[in-house]
Amino acid sequence: MSSDRPTLPPVRLPSDAELARDALAAPLLARAVRLARWAGPGTRVGAGGELVDELLPAAAEVLGLPADEDGAAYASEAWRVAVDTGLVEVEDPEEEGEGTVAAGENLPLITGGSPQDVLALWLDGLETVFADATAPLLDDLADVIGEDGRIDLEALDWDPEGEAEFLDGVLGNLYLLTVSESGAGEPGRAPGPVPLPALAASMILPDDMGEPTDDILEQVSEAMMRLDDQFRVLEPIGLVEYTPVDEALMAEAGDAEPVAAGDDEDVSRYGMVRLTPLGLYGIRARMLDAGVAAPAVGDLADKGAEVLLAGVAHFPEGAARAETREWLTRREPVAAARELLAAAKGTDAGSPLRRLHCQQALTLAGPEAEPAVREVLDDPELGGLARVWLAERGAADVPAPPESMIFWLAIDTIAAQLDAQGELEELQDLVEGLTGQHSGFFDTAWRVEHPATPEVLEAMGRLHRDKRVAKAARKAAFKARSRGGA
Repeated sequence: MSSDRPTLPPVRLPSDAELARDALAAPLLARAVRLARWAGPGTRVGAGGELVDELLPAAAEVLGLPADEDGAAYASEAWRVAVDTGLVEVEDPEEEGEGTVAAGENLPLITGGSPQDVLALWLDGLETVFADATAPLLDDLADVIGEDGRIDLEALDWDPEGEAEFLDGVLGNLYLLTVSESGAGEPGRAPGPVPLPALAASMILPDDMGEPTDDILEQVSEAMMRLDDQFRVLEPIGLVEYTPVDEALMAEAGDAEPVAAGDDEDVSRYGMVRLTPLGLYGIRARMLDAGVAAPAVGDLADKGAEVLLAGVAHFPEGAARAETREWLTRREPVAAARELLAAAKGTDAGSPLRRLHCQQALTLAGPEAEPAVREVLDDPELGGLARVWLAERGAADVPAPPESMIFWLAIDTIAAQLDAQGELEELQDLVEGLTGQHSGFFDTAWRVEHPATPEVLEAMGRLHRDKRVAKAARKAAFKARSRGGA
């Protein structure tokens, strides 16, 4: 596999406008907006910008929350998001340590900004929530507060970088599972939820481990319960849909261990999580910021045909088709077909796969592409491809290909499939189908002027299930190599 292949499948996201609507509907951001509109010159805050305790019941009431400890906590969280996203601006505190607030410069963006403005605000809010999710638990903090009220960080045994790295890894695994399952169907279409024990185990269990040890199971259980807390924090910002761990299980000592996958009823009681379309957008944005290659369908729509064919070469089939359709919709059919055919030419190692994807792209282009396809009928590299395309469309007056073109196309096709690393059985069927159509195939094939001829014939020798034919393929490969070195 070439080193420049993307490590993640491309994700197909809804439009920015749809994502922005989801962002505004996220409970936590909606609460932050309501508090920002409620706040005024008389709203007092502490030295850190937090609402003073006396105002928390009023803030909870504005949000329609009960004026109790939980309501105050939700109001405090929403206020912090409002401050961090610039929906409110904290003015310098006065001498007694309190300050006031004013409307933030970002508040008008909620109704008057572009979808991209709204999404930028939401991403800022996500950063705040992510920091909360990786912060120490309150129970842990209670044990390390000194007599002076300060937190003893050394006694806390908290690794902020490690916590953030672990949660990023979990969300990365969830992202990979989501885009791998959903492919490139409807934008934002989500697969089924992932059981929390399986997600925790994906971070703890070594790849080569057979039966997990008791120590590993204990680590998975601890990670699962920590993730339960974290997903509860992440859900209100709209990142995930989360069914928490059953409270009855948490009350039963020793029962919070991973259960066997496949026991649907039990697994659901241990927590189920799914990334929302907005969550896919958010995690992808975080990965891009970290320098991770996380492609999205549509990224190549404004690029040239060479970039398109190289980019989709190792996409899953559905994603490649969706990306190509997006590219074609922005171009006139004949001009697009000419550009694709020009990009497909070449004798470099990647050219067979480019030609394969060019042929697939032309299929999506429709009959309007026919004039451009007919222009390359005499081209030694594209003539076979063009004849196949025309024949599949039932076009009239398709000239018969010369024998040299037939064999060149056969070698090129197998080379493309080898590079695409398709299913073994499909490759075997292709090889056996080609050799079955042409008696004495290898007597001619070793003479084909294609740079991949020796490698293709060697592969045919490995793939063909008839030992006699496989031996003939290996002999032809030797001849091709000898001819090339002569």
